Amino acid sequence: MNRLTMLLLTSLAPLSWGTTYIVTTELLPADHPLLAGLLRSLPAGLVALAIGRTLPPHGWWLKSLALGILNIGAFFPLLFLAAERLPGGVAAAVAGVQPLIVLGLGALVLRDRIRPLTATAAAVGAAGVALVVLGPAAELDIAGIIAAVGGVSATALGMILTKRWGRPSGVGPVAYAGWQLTAGGLFLLPLALAFEGLPPSIDGRAVLGYLWLGTVGGLIAYTLWFRGIQELPVIAPGLLALLSPVIATILGTLLAGETFTPVQAVGMSLVLGALVTGQLAALWRPRRGFTPSTEETLTATRP
Repeated sequence: MNRLTMLLLTSLAPLSWGTTYIVTTELLPADHPLLAGLLRSLPAGLVALAIGRTLPPHGWWLKSLALGILNIGAFFPLLFLAAERLPGGVAAAVAGVQPLIVLGLGALVLRDRIRPLTATAAAVGAAGVALVVLGPAAELDIAGIIAAVGGVSATALGMILTKRWGRPSGVGPVAYAGWQLTAGGLFLLPLALAFEGLPPSIDGRAVLGYLWLGTVGGLIAYTLWFRGIQELPVIAPGLLALLSPVIATILGTLLAGETFTPVQAVGMSLVLGALVTGQLAALWRPRRGFTPSTEETLTATRP
């Protein structure tokens, strides 16, 4: 599979995650972010384990737990909390800082050289996101902003460690995603029971929302996402996170009646331009430009 095809498949993950905010605000019971994260992760993880029929080998149980907490267990409840406290476009737009975090962590952990063009693309994307945030939502909830930043920081570190540790030989992407979804779900289970419990009622709309988030936004999206992280330059999926605010803002405008201003239009244009430029820089750079540590990681992850 060539890099462009892999990039397009990986992009389906953040595209689906852009729907999380409208689904959360319109379909799910309010004030239950831990439960939402649990129902999005644990059932999907168990299904993936049943399909993959592979448990973590020796030496991978703790790694799977760490990745599951960062990518799933910490990220999901913070994401749902942000979605409940912020307008959809604003909540997703905070994800625009993720490429900058990925660049910094990639340099520290993977020893990837920060290239001027990709760094510029990440900075321009963050600036575009700032314009989106300064759009119609004049009253921004500080707790929601902190939750959104904490969530993208956790998953950025999870991305770097996913790239660093790779995938054990002979393990397919479905099983690998299942390990993390299950670990994250098990981490959330006691927290959800202790601090939230069940909502007074779960109607058909909520069931539909949980099914969408668990299947399309969970099992399918994370299988594609983790495979893309391992096969592409690490900044490529990092920049793809910018697709999430684009979709969330569009859905917030079309379905939730949120206002879309000229300032936001400029910001969205910057985000899309940064996404395209950054991907071109990441995909068309010569393979000899990889650092030895990254190249070794890529080789080790291929079954």
